[in-house]
Amino acid sequence: MLRGGQRILFLILGFLSLFLGVIGIFLPLLPTTPFALLAAYFFSKSSHKIHRWLLDQKTLGPLIRDWESHGIIRLKAKWLATVMIVLLFSYSLLFVNVPHLIKGIVALSGIAILTFIWTRPHERKENLNNTKAK
Repeated sequence: MLRGGQRILFLILGFLSLFLGVIGIFLPLLPTTPFALLAAYFFSKSSHKIHRWLLDQKTLGPLIRDWESHGIIRLKAKWLATVMIVLLFSYSLLFVNVPHLIKGIVALSGIAILTFIWTRPHERKENLNNTKAK
């Protein structure tokens, strides 16, 4: 556990991350899952009670538990993230009038995010080993 000032800072950052994640549910340009994972991290360092509450949530809880326990991103979440990123980034690249440098940065960011997502496992290692053995 952190000291008093650090604990309060992490608690504030946790609530800020959670708030941004909730806004992301309604605003497609703001991603929900990364902010939820960030909130879970901050709460795990500052408040076990709030961290447990977040893990017990019906929608985000399983995603956070999978990430914290096994470092996995479920296949359904990967596909949903991919579709949303491609749609939103494509719109920016095709229809928003900004310098080519900005479009390049947007494109590289999208590629980097998708590379990270798709290089994470989508099943636990035990499940992967069982599948290979069959």
